Amino acid sequence: MSERILIAGCGDLGERVARRLLAQGDEVYALRRRPPDGDDGIRWLAADLVVPATLATLPAGITQLVFPPAPDARQPELYRAVFLDGLRNMLDALDATSLQRVLFVSSSAVYGEHGDDWVDEMTPPAPPGFNGEVLLEAERALSKHPVDSIILRLAGLYGPGRLQLIERLRNGQAMAPRQPRHWANRIHVEDAAAAIVHLLGLRIHQSLYVGVDDTPLPLDVLYDELAVLAGAPPVLTGPAPAGVGSKRLSNARLKAGGFCFRWPDSRAGYAALLQHATSAAR
Repeated sequence: MSERILIAGCGDLGERVARRLLAQGDEVYALRRRPPDGDDGIRWLAADLVVPATLATLPAGITQLVFPPAPDARQPELYRAVFLDGLRNMLDALDATSLQRVLFVSSSAVYGEHGDDWVDEMTPPAPPGFNGEVLLEAERALSKHPVDSIILRLAGLYGPGRLQLIERLRNGQAMAPRQPRHWANRIHVEDAAAAIVHLLGLRIHQSLYVGVDDTPLPLDVLYDELAVLAGAPPVLTGPAPAGVGSKRLSNARLKAGGFCFRWPDSRAGYAALLQHATSAAR
């Protein structure tokens, strides 16, 4: 049975989710302040999450809400406006009698420093930065709402159009600590989109999942191998990224629910992206 799904704050990740939902026969609405032109099957809505008046005419009968917005800048007030006010505004605007499930896209930024230890859904959150603090507050607000909800804490996204790391490596701007090692966690954006669609379709589910591939890597190992693939200079030794604790994220719960990754190792994912970019440039 098809669903009527609204993706609120529909950027790159949201569009990938929308295309997958359309392919399985769902009716998909996508909300953005400035929707794109064209008819691609997605029913675009022009509205602003933080302006309740613009949400007054949302379509009736929405059964599932996906909430994956991205603030315009990394500023505390914008994060609070989008993830706290925006989520509350959406829940207030939608018909509670038809809304059956909400999937909130959160981040592994809610976790703190864990060194070499494995981190999963049972690990107590301890955000080292304001972004994780706001996301954790939004998660907790959603958990108090009567609607059935799923929280997906995504690791760092990479994929088409997300090659800033490669450019930094090529420009000699990316550094990595070597001792003690700092663990990096990644997920391909297409796997992230597929995971969202998978979770929406589960009849029985957990309330919280970590979205990460199979292969956490020491940051220096990841950067060194990507530098070779990209033809970049050797990676310099330097400090770990600020505000991002070291940890090895586990995807055991997501995989136990039946999800299969297309890109279980980010090194293979980046290699395919670089190969495609090289072919396209010829």
